[in-house]
Amino acid sequence: MADEDRPQITLITPPSFDLDVFPARLAAVLDTVDVACLRIALASREEDNLLRAGDVLREVAHARDVAVVIESHLLLVERLGLDGVHLTDGARSVRKARKDLGPDAIVGAYCGNTRHEGITAGEGGADYVAFGPLGPTPLGTGTPAEFELFEWWSEMIEVPVIAEGALTVALVERFGPVTDFFGIGPEIWGADDPAAALKTLLAPLG
Repeated sequence: MADEDRPQITLITPPSFDLDVFPARLAAVLDTVDVACLRIALASREEDNLLRAGDVLREVAHARDVAVVIESHLLLVERLGLDGVHLTDGARSVRKARKDLGPDAIVGAYCGNTRHEGITAGEGGADYVAFGPLGPTPLGTGTPAEFELFEWWSEMIEVPVIAEGALTVALVERFGPVTDFFGIGPEIWGADDPAAALKTLLAPLG
């Protein structure tokens, strides 16, 4: 696959992690694989936890010229000096996020497996939309985003698209030609060597 056609990587943090250990694991991945964006996807709603983690991860990522977005927490983007927000409620908050954060911030929207939601998010000013899951998972409704959705989107819509959720080597190979990004996180963090696990997962991209 030619470099210009190869999907870029959005790296997704675990929902919780040890701040004494995870930053070094993250740095090792970023130093091994070319990553376009880091998504802070903490399950915590504790402001202190989010601020502490956000500060440390921003430093690790920005030192390597990797953009950082945070999942859902619009008000923390500017406080933490992040590059933008990843919204998880489809198109609903896109216009507000764009208005609040301004034209230069990254605003992305996870739209499940719904073409209409994705189109609406793009029209609202989203920089990208994410569809998923690709593989079987108990998360969300568990209904996968079909290959045909990505195929149609890549032909018809200019807004970049992220494919994410329960990725395997076979799915990376299949969806590589029809997506702009892969969102990867849960697939690698359980491995002893997440960087090696990521390289293995991305092997079909060449």
